[in-house]
Formats: sequence, structure tokens, C-alpha cells
Amino acid sequence: MAATAWFVCNAFLAFAYYPQWFAGSEILIGVLGLVIGIGGSLVFFYFLNLCIEGFPSRFAEGLIPYAFLLPGFSLIAIFLLYPTIQTIVYSFANDDSTDWVGLDNYRAIFGSGAFWSSLLNNFLWILIVPVVTVAFGLAVAVLADKLSPTGEKAAKSFIFLPMAISFVGAATIWGLVYAFNSPGDAQTGLLNAIVTALGGDPQPWYQIDTARLNSLALMVILIWLQTGFAMVLLSSAIKGVPEDTVEAGRMDGASEVRIFWQIIFPQVKTTLIAVLITVLILVLKVFDIIYVTTNGLYNSDVIANLFFRKLFTDQQAGQASAVVVVLLLLVIPILIYQVKSFRDQEANR
Repeated sequence: MAATAWFVCNAFLAFAYYPQWFAGSEILIGVLGLVIGIGGSLVFFYFLNLCIEGFPSRFAEGLIPYAFLLPGFSLIAIFLLYPTIQTIVYSFANDDSTDWVGLDNYRAIFGSGAFWSSLLNNFLWILIVPVVTVAFGLAVAVLADKLSPTGEKAAKSFIFLPMAISFVGAATIWGLVYAFNSPGDAQTGLLNAIVTALGGDPQPWYQIDTARLNSLALMVILIWLQTGFAMVLLSSAIKGVPEDTVEAGRMDGASEVRIFWQIIFPQVKTTLIAVLITVLILVLKVFDIIYVTTNGLYNSDVIANLFFRKLFTDQQAGQASAVVVVLLLLVIPILIYQVKSFRDQEANR
């Protein structure tokens, strides 16, 4: 069993670091990865099962669920738990993590205006993006449900399409919308072309930090990406609402608006909260869009991008770790609430 795990791990390391052993063929590496990954898993669990069956039957029956969960928990411990603990430890160390500095890193970031500006931007993202995303997703789900089957599929496909685009790709696409050329030149950006056509002056949208307008422009990109995700889940929840409750409301003379708010909305509220929390957690970790568009300039920075810059540009691993710990502390209460809400949902079924 241990030999199987050792072989599979080293095989994948060989794929990554010695592709010349496989003639540099990506197809061959992919096929071997599938064969070794799936085959190795089957062999591993086969020998694991043999080991468990060697125990007394009563003990083996209680042990077998935990034994089969062990590989998954081990990967979580290696790739999530260990790095988390290591990052917390490094947040109390110096820039190259060779000596302890106590709380100096936390004093440095909390005394930095850039950190508080990033924190404020994250707060604005949390305040605006999840709510607007869920509102748009819910509106599309409700309106698309009124269309014919063909119209519903077409509408939902167009709304969901941005989900197939990476954050970097989406930022590049919207860069064409927000593109700015000097006044007097032809405006290639869609938004500035509309502004100039209406008699206005072109604006450098990513540089306008008045009232965080540039951050709002960046939020539009994430809202555009995630509306399809919210729509799919909320549409599924709406279709799960018993039709007889809706028909009972119509028979009582309730308007469609009243039916939505008093019959449909309460029954999809749990799904709505789950989607809201999922988008909220994504917003807390948003990085790609900021990095590709402004890289945090013009007061548009966020916590994740600040961490990246501290670690890779400024070479301050201690302060970068402290920034990540702050982000972790912001995420944990939301995760706890999400788990609690899921458990309450299961208990009420």
C-alpha cells in the first residue's frame, strides 16, 4: 500500500520534472497519468481493504469508513492544513523566515495606509458584488422561467457563457470596454466611444479613484462572470418550488409579484444564502482581475493582490504572511456560518 502511494507520487513528479523521459509528448504523459492515477488508486484501495479485513470483523466494520476517508484527509492536511499552519508561523518571522520578530509584521501592516486602503476596497467588494450578483442571477432565473423552453435555454446559455472564461480572460475582454485614448483621438474602448458620441469627454476608467469609481468598474467584471453561476443555482431552486403552492396563490387572487415574494422567495431563500456566501468568499480572495487591470494602482488594491506584491515584488515574506492571516481570519466566520446554515438546512428536511 505504501509502495503504491510512493510509486504514484514519484510517477507524477517524473511527469512534471522530466518530460524528456516521455519524448516530450503531452499526449503520452496525459495517457500515462490517467493509467497510473486511476490504476494506482485501485491498487491502493485494494490493498487498503485487504489490510482492514485482516482485523477482527467487528473492529474492521467500524474502521473501514475512516480508512477509506484517510487518503482524502491526508491530502487536505498536506495541501491545506500544513500550509495554513506554516503561514501563521511565518507571519511572526522576518522577511526570509530565518528569525523571529514577534508582532512586528502585524504592526507594520496595520500601520500601513496601503493595507487599510486594500481592506476598505475588500469591504466595498463584499458589500456590493455578492448582493448585485445574486440579485441579477435571481432576476434572470425568474424571468427566464417565464419564457418558452427554447427561449429559456438560449437566454440561460448566453448569461452562463462568461463562466467559461477565466478571470484573466474576462479582465482582458473588459479592458477593451474600458480602453482609453487621449482626447481628440479615436476611442477604441466601447464605453468611451459611447461617452464621446453623447458629447462627453473620454475617461481613464481604471484611474478614476474618486469615490472608488475604478473599483466599481472592476466589480462589474466579477458580477458579469458570476451572474450565470447564481442564475443556474437559483433557477434550479425555483423549479423545485411545488407548483401547487404557486397555483394556490393564483387562485386566491395574488399578483405575480406577491406570489414571488411570499411563496417562491421563502422557499429558495436557503439556496440564495448559499450562493451569496459562495460569491462572498470568492470576493474575499479576488486577485486576478485586480492584478491584470490596475495591479492595485489608483487606490484599487485588495488584500490578495497586496499579499502577492508583498511576497513577490517587495520580498517581504513575513508581512505577506501576516496579510494572509488577516484574510484567513476574515474568511473563517463566513465559512462557519455557511457550514452551520447547511447543517440547519439538512436538519429541517
